[in-house]
Amino acid sequence: MKDDSIEGIYDTLKHCALISKSAGGIGVAVSCIRATGSYIAGTNGNSNGLVPMLRVYNNTARYVDQGGNKRPGAFAIYLEPWHLDVFEFLDLKKNTGKEEQRARDLFFALWIPDLFMKRVETNQDWSLMCPNECPGLDEVWGEEFEKLYESYEKQGRARKVVKAQQLWYAIIESQTETGTPYMLYKDSCNRKSNQQNLGTIKCSNLCTEVVEYTSKDEAELSNKRHRPIGIGVQGLADAFILMRYPFESPEAQLLNQQIFETIYYGALESSCELAKEHGPYETYEGCPVSKGILQYDMWGFTPTDLWDWQALKQKIAKYGVRNSLLLSPMPTASTAQILGNNESIEPYTSNIYTRRVLSGEFQIANPHLLKDLTERGLWNEEMKNQIIAHSGSVQNIPEIPDDLKQLYKTVWEISQKTILKMAADRGAFIDQSQSLNIHIAEPNYGKLTSMHFYGWKQGLKTGMYYLRTKPAAKPIQFTLNKEKLKEREKTSREEEEKERNKAAMVCSLENREDCLMCGS
Repeated sequence: MKDDSIEGIYDTLKHCALISKSAGGIGVAVSCIRATGSYIAGTNGNSNGLVPMLRVYNNTARYVDQGGNKRPGAFAIYLEPWHLDVFEFLDLKKNTGKEEQRARDLFFALWIPDLFMKRVETNQDWSLMCPNECPGLDEVWGEEFEKLYESYEKQGRARKVVKAQQLWYAIIESQTETGTPYMLYKDSCNRKSNQQNLGTIKCSNLCTEVVEYTSKDEAELSNKRHRPIGIGVQGLADAFILMRYPFESPEAQLLNQQIFETIYYGALESSCELAKEHGPYETYEGCPVSKGILQYDMWGFTPTDLWDWQALKQKIAKYGVRNSLLLSPMPTASTAQILGNNESIEPYTSNIYTRRVLSGEFQIANPHLLKDLTERGLWNEEMKNQIIAHSGSVQNIPEIPDDLKQLYKTVWEISQKTILKMAADRGAFIDQSQSLNIHIAEPNYGKLTSMHFYGWKQGLKTGMYYLRTKPAAKPIQFTLNKEKLKEREKTSREEEEKERNKAAMVCSLENREDCLMCGS
């Protein structure tokens, strides 16, 4: 946001509309906008706060679609949790409530300082403030932020004091209902940025993987001065399958680290070669890389012996680098479909799914699973029906061997702790951030709290992009051959009945005097 004024708000809105018109996604930091009820000197009135302003942005996003009647504009709105309007902000995407208090076409994100997480963990008070009355909180991070925030608390400038866990509960409630807000950790994003010599980073982008310093200067000027780029990947899950590594295996976890270590090394080396030819980027002096501090150093992480990092550091010390930032694994939702890979760094969501295109709907099976089952003589119409009936999972299909069950676990069957740990392992070689979705079939307060705190303590910059959950009811599976499935279920029920009878018999033989199985 350019400024906390009518000029600043509408100037930013105009830029958002122009970017959206050209099919761009946008991240907007609104922590500087004064809160509800704050005094406005120019009109001698009081501010209406964030919600009415964000409804204007919401309508612009709906109106300016990406390239003419394709999809609506996409704006991600970032707010720090000390802002007085944070509770109303968390309700903006909810399905219920007054329409004038909702902005459902925007995407919402929290830019969270470590101090808030510490206060939630210890169940302390949390002070909500107005940026007009407590200026500068969005301009500082780390210890500086904590000192300024606590000084405002001591001066009694807080507008409202709540328990930190009360706000945390509202965050979890919103995520359970809407899948958002995204969770990004302000101090990690700034502490581990190669652009920290430029100023405080105030927000990310639409997909939470771009973490760059922005100022009132225009994009062209910033790009030519700092020259950041964002290299991503797709098909990480496909690579693991081709190597025959289950997603949770130690081999996959090591390969995950080595892939990103290699990409980061290669990107730095190429950027150094460009700097040798054209000179380093304009604002290079004073950045961590200019002091010999690379991304993994900021994480306190030791790389493998795959590459000669010392030699590269010496080369960089001599020539510098041409680009301030290099890696930012993005979602790749569209390009992965076009190229036939699984999305980004994600495990497979399902082993069989429906793809909708203009010419109709097609059932797509995981090509690797299809190949493996065909080679083993297990693929047929009945097997397809079973996988569909099990919602794309192969874990409860008796005919499928255990090695394939391990290899083809869907994201719902993989521990999210492993997903977060692997994100941190690769994060040490990602100098921006990564689009990291979290999948929890049946989320609750405990699971989400545990997951967020684990990600924060691992040092992640993006703790969560979307929270993906399973629907409460399954869709009707029109394409299944119901008769064949019923026959199979009947056989399964008969087998279960036999097992129960056998168990009852064993029980009654062993406990003749007190048979609990049959209740006698």
